[in-house]
Amino acid sequence: MKALMKTTKAVKPADVVKDWMLIDADGLVVGRVASMVANILRGKHKPSYTPHVDCGDNVVIINADKVRFTGKKLTDKIYYKHTGHPGGIKETTPAKILEGKFPERVLEKAVERMIPRGPLGRDQMRALRIYAGTEHPHAGQSPKVLDVASMNRKNKVGA
Repeated sequence: MKALMKTTKAVKPADVVKDWMLIDADGLVVGRVASMVANILRGKHKPSYTPHVDCGDNVVIINADKVRFTGKKLTDKIYYKHTGHPGGIKETTPAKILEGKFPERVLEKAVERMIPRGPLGRDQMRALRIYAGTEHPHAGQSPKVLDVASMNRKNKVGA
């Protein structure tokens, strides 16, 4: 019966080969980019995906300050955080964050919330680099450029 069984071999951490991917987020929708990046960081795009091993790739995102939201989310969506003190809940909108000092945090938090919590998720998040402008210091790794805009158009119904 062994010849009829189809089993998948689990990848060992030493066997993982991590590639570098470059994504230009100029004009892309935050949630759609974040879901694709989360899948790449987890390694779900590879046939050798193993849930308990960090088998994802390194991702570099440029132009994170030029992402967009659909509808009225830019002004109506509210992000909450708590200071830890009684009555210390703070709120902000994506528009305030994108105009502020660290506009890349909008995309970083969107991806972080799509990655599992725990030690494995923290390791996977370390493979993400986000930059507000077009310059990045990872040219030496020769990252592959991903055209996320065309992937989104291809996956839409009726396109």
